[in-house]
Amino acid sequence: MMVSTLTLTDRCLKMSLSTLALELLVRKRCWLLVALAALLNCGCHSVWALPQGAPETVCDTMLPFHAGGSVLPENSVSPFSVETSSSVVGQGQTLRIDVTGAPAGLSFGGFMIQARNRNPPYQIVGQFSPSRDGTVKLMNCENSVNNSATHSNAGPKPQVSLDWQSPVDFLGQVVFNATVAQSYNQFWVGIPSNPVQVVRRDVSAAAPLPTPSAPNNNNFNYASTRSPYVPPSYVAPSAVAASEDSFYDGCGQSKNCFGFPNGCVATKSCTSVSAVTVRGDIYEFELRSGKGTNAAYVALGLSDDAKMGEDLTTECVPENGRINLYSSYTSASPYSAVRANVPQNSARLLNASLVDGVIYCKVQREPLTVVQGRSFDLRNGAYHMLVASGSSLKENSVGYHDIGRLPSGSPINLAVVQDVGGSSQLLVRLHGAFMIAAWIGTTSLGIIFARYFKQTWVGSQTCGKDQWFAWHRMLMVTTWTLTVVAYILIWVELKRAVWHAHSITGMITVLLCFIQPIGALFRPGPNDKMRPYFNWGHWLGGNLAHILAIVAIFFSVKLPKAELPEWMDWILVGFVVFHVLVHLIFSISGIASDRQQSQRINTFQMGDMTHHHQHAMRNGMSMERKMDAPYAGLRKGLLGVYSVVLILFVVVLILLVVLAPIEKLFE
Repeated sequence: MMVSTLTLTDRCLKMSLSTLALELLVRKRCWLLVALAALLNCGCHSVWALPQGAPETVCDTMLPFHAGGSVLPENSVSPFSVETSSSVVGQGQTLRIDVTGAPAGLSFGGFMIQARNRNPPYQIVGQFSPSRDGTVKLMNCENSVNNSATHSNAGPKPQVSLDWQSPVDFLGQVVFNATVAQSYNQFWVGIPSNPVQVVRRDVSAAAPLPTPSAPNNNNFNYASTRSPYVPPSYVAPSAVAASEDSFYDGCGQSKNCFGFPNGCVATKSCTSVSAVTVRGDIYEFELRSGKGTNAAYVALGLSDDAKMGEDLTTECVPENGRINLYSSYTSASPYSAVRANVPQNSARLLNASLVDGVIYCKVQREPLTVVQGRSFDLRNGAYHMLVASGSSLKENSVGYHDIGRLPSGSPINLAVVQDVGGSSQLLVRLHGAFMIAAWIGTTSLGIIFARYFKQTWVGSQTCGKDQWFAWHRMLMVTTWTLTVVAYILIWVELKRAVWHAHSITGMITVLLCFIQPIGALFRPGPNDKMRPYFNWGHWLGGNLAHILAIVAIFFSVKLPKAELPEWMDWILVGFVVFHVLVHLIFSISGIASDRQQSQRINTFQMGDMTHHHQHAMRNGMSMERKMDAPYAGLRKGLLGVYSVVLILFVVVLILLVVLAPIEKLFE
């Protein structure tokens, strides 16, 4: 298309030069031979683009005639870019297109460019206008007039500017694709522009949205002087709405989209979202953070196992007034994201913005990146997409993903467009449900039995033990079992320690829970002098574990992985208030019961302490020990009410955990 063999005249000239060189060799005119050999060498390696430009037979492939066999398109990141003067254009309006090289001054000989619908059927749209300087030749592809353009001369050119008119009968997104040849065996096919939204003419007039030029390195500088220029801090409201909606256009049809919370792509409500578009060997990644998240970064990892560690990550980070692009390689133990291990030129920032705290970046990655001997082959490999964002940064890496993190459910080939879903949260949901059942439910009820029911159901036993002790032991064994299982489940899910407020308080709770039954096995006898110390230690350990467990549940509401609603805090507050109020009523009734028992014992007058009366008093005290303490009915009734309300709290909280995010059920 753009590069041809030498013309017949050129071949004849070379043959004449070769004959002359042979004659000079015979005459041993070495100095002149050297000069002619240099001329020959220069002529043989010159690159000549087709002077008439690309033929219309390559409208579909956009490949040069000589492509194929040993001459293939470059698969590295192109040094050339296609820039548009605006990202929004009205129907029938004109848009300026520039094909430029980076660094500035890098020239090329031939090119071909056309605009296509970003969505199926991907038809060529719009028309190009003739250039004023005559450097552009118009082409008629797909039986339409002037819908593609190529070069009209073979001379080197650092930049080409074209005018493109959008169709009057089309609404949607278009992408400009270009093929650029720098030399005979060095050319790039399918260089894309940023998407351009074609809107109704009245909409575009109300809210033009210029797009700054593509950067020359991995940093997108807001201080671009390209005209026209609008600072990123200002974007018209209608343009913002169109931009936000357009991110999801083509998801599952022309590109793979994935974000969190799981299923957010369908509702266009992602906290953070990524998109991957593949055209041949061109892999474009788009990342965007959610509005109001105060994200310090947004990142996408490519992982073999859906776990963070040994992954290739792409990070977009606002720093010093611009969006910086970083590539990192994560290590599992200890966890870290190291940028020095990854060639930073393996990816190029095509476009970026920071509007109202929303980070957006568009990145082109090479199909093959080798990190520490490991290959990330996007053409042939299948990877989990792992989206993450956080509110903090470290010195040379991103911080913890406290805003959110979600891996895709299965590894995918990025070139195969499909609906991408998140990984299963079953183990996380079971962990939360078991912990709530244990520490809101069985522990709370077990403490009530041990503290207030030792003088209730007197004389009634289960398995040879008093009722209060049998219930207390059964409930606490249930707590211990649920806690251990929940702890194992979360370890299986995470496969490594993650330290934050929830995990630290939870770890202490698990340790105390594990120790409690072991200590009970070595409980001293009732009359042992160490029994009081055991009683106080057992009481302190149980109550401390209970309090820390409830605090840990409060902390879990803030965890992105839990996806719990913020108003769950108020349900937990309601439980705490109810639990404390019931304890207060039980304590008051216990004081009244003790006082009444004391009055019964003291009814015997000191003056009547004869042998008969002493025997009667001992019988009376024995009878008191075999009877329920006063207000037993009140305690039993209050226990019934507490149990019912407690079950309601536990059921509601478990449903919030298992069905998270609960808001999706009401959308």
